[in-house]
Amino acid sequence: MPDSPTTRRPDGRPDPRRSLPRTDAVLAHPGLAPLLRRRGRDAVRDGVRDVLARARAGDLALDGAADPVEVVAAAVTADLAAPSSLVPVLNCTGALLHTNLGRAALSADAVEAVAAAAGATDVEMDLATGRRARRGRGALAALRAAVPDAGDVHVVNNGAAALVLAATALAAGREVVVSRGEMVEIGDGFRLPDLLVSTGARLREVGTTNRTALADYAAAVGPDTGMVLKVHPSNFVVTGFTAGVEPGELASLGVPVVVDTGSGLLRPDPLLPDEPDAATALRAGADLVTSSGDKLLGGPQAGLLLGRADLVERLRRHPLARALRVDKLTLAALEATLRAPLTPTWTALHADPAQLHRRCAALADAVRAARPDADVAVVEAPAVVGGGGAPGVQLPSAALSLPADLAVVLRTGEPAVAGRVERGRLLLDPRCVPPARDGDLAGAVLAALAAAGA
Repeated sequence: MPDSPTTRRPDGRPDPRRSLPRTDAVLAHPGLAPLLRRRGRDAVRDGVRDVLARARAGDLALDGAADPVEVVAAAVTADLAAPSSLVPVLNCTGALLHTNLGRAALSADAVEAVAAAAGATDVEMDLATGRRARRGRGALAALRAAVPDAGDVHVVNNGAAALVLAATALAAGREVVVSRGEMVEIGDGFRLPDLLVSTGARLREVGTTNRTALADYAAAVGPDTGMVLKVHPSNFVVTGFTAGVEPGELASLGVPVVVDTGSGLLRPDPLLPDEPDAATALRAGADLVTSSGDKLLGGPQAGLLLGRADLVERLRRHPLARALRVDKLTLAALEATLRAPLTPTWTALHADPAQLHRRCAALADAVRAARPDADVAVVEAPAVVGGGGAPGVQLPSAALSLPADLAVVLRTGEPAVAGRVERGRLLLDPRCVPPARDGDLAGAVLAALAAAGA
């Protein structure tokens, strides 16, 4: 029977899609046996159907394939080989704590701790007695040791949850007094006022956008005040004719003072002199400090609560605390982060700009050695903390400058590389990339140049 017009290409050659195999024929391929055992027949069958659909749409090359079953099976194996759909990325954006890339990268110790905690652990058991024990006691002890100014500590699943628990336990049905200049909105439309109102608290705004005085707070505090909230406006800076009130002054008001530091700095860092930290706020008189674990602390996503022992215990015993508790993997990663604080975040923050420039120069040389005509240069390009930390602070840094049209090619390559585009150029800052991965970064750039035909 002659081919129909739709089964031939414009050049008259048969369309290779005519030879696509049946789903069951691919599933019977012996090369898929390990995948079937590991992922199950339903998942592999769905993977085969997805690949066949791509092939019918012309998105999978079949030209010259001696055995289409082999081609389809190989594509299915590539799609399903990774246990998770999350793709590892080399962060070359120049933002240390890029929220869209998962913020802080875990240290090697934290990764090892997570792997060790993946099975059965003594997370809530005293192995000596066989009885129930305090959940996450090791992580809590490490957090107390890291911030000795705190009478006690508690951990929940993120920074917003820490503030929700504090507001619910201390001010549900009562008032939260907060400066108008600290009613912040962060990423994805998340607004602090909405969060606080959701707890059943009523907001009592004081002061103005740019100036709030102690007298403003004092005039608002009364019998119905549940807490005074001091919020670090972590993603913007107000300059000029401004005034604010420090936690030590607020402590004189006679009601619980809660300080949301946001960025996870537990102790002062000379590199970030204006960034609030938990220890300083507690010493100044804050009753409770809330913070994040996956920002400048450099650990997993978690919400940290540090402060007066009676308040922390009150929060810990609140019914909402159960809904906000963290799992064993988070506890393991947090403890390891606190006990070995030289994290990838700390290393990136304190990277030597001269060394970064030398790394960029070596990367550019490697690219030019393979492609002498490559459009690559080394430029000065300041980095930022990101993740709502240290707004306005620029960290001297260096970057590879490449054609902007390589951005998508690099993000979708292997390994995936995320940079930033400025003024029509793609900038790749290696600050957050371990030096041992520089060869991978150079290889990714060369592969992107080849793919783009540059």
